[in-house]
Amino acid sequence: MTTALRPLAGTRILSLALNLPGPAALMRCQRMGATCVKLEPPAGDPMGVYDPAAYAQLHHGIAVHQADLKTDAGQKVLHGELARAHVLLTSFRPSALDKLGLAWRQLHARYPSLSQVAIVGGRGEQAEAPGHDLTYLAEHGLVTGTDLPATLYADMGGSLMASEAVLQAALQQSERYAGTGEPHPRGHYIEVALADAAAYLALPREWGLTQPRGAVGGAHAGYRVYQCRDGRAAVAALEPHFAASLCAVAGVAASDIRAMFAPATHQALAAFFGARTRAELDRLAREHDLPIHTLAPAAA
Repeated sequence: MTTALRPLAGTRILSLALNLPGPAALMRCQRMGATCVKLEPPAGDPMGVYDPAAYAQLHHGIAVHQADLKTDAGQKVLHGELARAHVLLTSFRPSALDKLGLAWRQLHARYPSLSQVAIVGGRGEQAEAPGHDLTYLAEHGLVTGTDLPATLYADMGGSLMASEAVLQAALQQSERYAGTGEPHPRGHYIEVALADAAAYLALPREWGLTQPRGAVGGAHAGYRVYQCRDGRAAVAALEPHFAASLCAVAGVAASDIRAMFAPATHQALAAFFGARTRAELDRLAREHDLPIHTLAPAAA
């Protein structure tokens, strides 16, 4: 048995971030032991309207309060929390933060030990440009047709980068002055761009790995989604030993890894899967240690 690590225990995070990337990052930080407080506008977080169940999961264990930051009363609540926080998490455009008196230069002057993790859309001037998950994915070649992507890749990837940034800030704040044992007093500003998250996720496609000619883009016959008699089979027999086992079970001649890229191998495996049910394929996967996951038929 293992005990969950809590590297952020003792770290207090104040979040003003709405929608998905910020709350998802805060959720991860809370699970890593941080004490998390969130201030929402009087109208609440739009995620609470879009998907109440998602909102509830994102905010489990997090203290959520309301404050209108455009009012004196809201600013009083905000600065009361800032005085107690180690890290501020935001997801506003820089101009909006400036209007609220939360630009980094102002924050750092008033709270020198506070760090800020700022989630933005893009770097530099692009931080002011309108955009969302879909546009960042499109910018980096991850929208390949007219269907929407299966999940919010840039938002969730950005949330991982933001929680990583919180860990970096907490690590910096735990440093000690050499020979004094005093806590390091200087906070840090770390910017996380969702466009950067999309670019990072797009690297395999940029390298060609997930392009149609790439090994995990459809060119390798052991890494495909095949039709079967009553659905589909996601096959991930990429490593040579998995590919060899798959071909042996399917009765397909494949002398070496290069044979997995041959049209004849694709045709033979398509015929093999097309003749079998999901139950048959699940059984073969268990018996022969094959990386196959069967799926229901694709939605119309």
